[in-house]
Amino acid sequence: MFGPFERAVAGRYLRARRGERFVSIIAIFSLIGIALGVATLIIVMAVMNGFQADLMGRILGLNGDLTVYGSGRTISAYETAAEKVRKVPGVVGATPMIEGQVLLSVGGYNTGAVVHGMTPQGLQGLTAVSSSLVAGSLNDFGGDDSIVVGVTLAERAGLMVGSGVTLVSPDGAATAFGTVPRVKTYHVVAIFDAGVNDYNSSVVFLPMQAAQVYFQMPGQVTQIMVMTDDPEHVRPVTLAISRALADPGLRVMDWTNANNALFGAVQVEQNVMFLILTLIILVAAFNVISSLIMMVKDKTADIAVLRTLGASRGAIMRIFLMCGAFVGVSGTVAGTLLGVVFCVNIERIRQVLQKLTGTNLFNPEVYYLEHLPAKLVWGQVAEVIVMALGLSLLATLYPSWRAAKTDPVEALRHE
Repeated sequence: MFGPFERAVAGRYLRARRGERFVSIIAIFSLIGIALGVATLIIVMAVMNGFQADLMGRILGLNGDLTVYGSGRTISAYETAAEKVRKVPGVVGATPMIEGQVLLSVGGYNTGAVVHGMTPQGLQGLTAVSSSLVAGSLNDFGGDDSIVVGVTLAERAGLMVGSGVTLVSPDGAATAFGTVPRVKTYHVVAIFDAGVNDYNSSVVFLPMQAAQVYFQMPGQVTQIMVMTDDPEHVRPVTLAISRALADPGLRVMDWTNANNALFGAVQVEQNVMFLILTLIILVAAFNVISSLIMMVKDKTADIAVLRTLGASRGAIMRIFLMCGAFVGVSGTVAGTLLGVVFCVNIERIRQVLQKLTGTNLFNPEVYYLEHLPAKLVWGQVAEVIVMALGLSLLATLYPSWRAAKTDPVEALRHE
């Protein structure tokens, strides 16, 4: 398509000589603009993907892919129901659990907390907690006075293994003097770091029997937490569990219902960011148009001479197409490399910037996660590359067409 003559002339035009620096500088800025646009788009999309995947993984890892609730307050025959759930294809585990809200008190520190009552086996199966212990051991999780707390709560309340924690529940026993809150002290046997600040600061674990006694639910639980082998396609499993239970007193809710608004907001934000950052590449493409138009004006006499020597309009058009394509392709390649390298090392870069500036650039109390995630989706990277190349090549069409339409007689007459 591009002959050696056209490649030679295009290469000559790309190498600026004295008096031609200004046009070349504009072309360089166009290249830098495309590179920065492509890199920014790749980095932002990777961070959004990483945030969504990390958020989904932690939320599902801590709360289960779906949950079976009783239509009332509790589930009585929970072992039978859990066994039915475990037999459903696609289910990895089903853990009965008691959930209740309490006031947690340690010395002068008081805060609201959510209690999860689980068996030792169930807590071991919750890998987001059992694999992230920072102190203590789950071997001591049992009896009627043990408790497991998060690292953020432990830091705020000054807790360590062996410390006493007092739980106060407003649902107490009715007496002649009114309802008396239930108050009981437990001892910390382990401290976990699940990687989610809200979870680390507000969730505590009690043994199942201790939770049943504390919340006055003998032989009962409030829910069954279910893990599946494919959380992204949980709807068929949800329907299968509903059919397997066949109990109007039980209802099944998966994460798509419970957290639909959260993940929907993340998806909308990702799409909007993609559209906004595409404008950077679009602006760079307009810079390519201006630089090529200036080059055509500057090379009007050269075009006229080439036409009189026998160069066709198609050859002239291909020469300037190659000049613009070089800027677009070079900028896209440089931006892709810059974006991929930045995404691979984004956490290291964040640590370096934090040390240099002395500030916390990713506060876990604000951003819900404790590190800056990035997940490269190569399909999205390919889309960015194709879009950048397409815009860059489209930007070369009009200036190249104008160059091809140059009348050599008029051009030489004015020269």
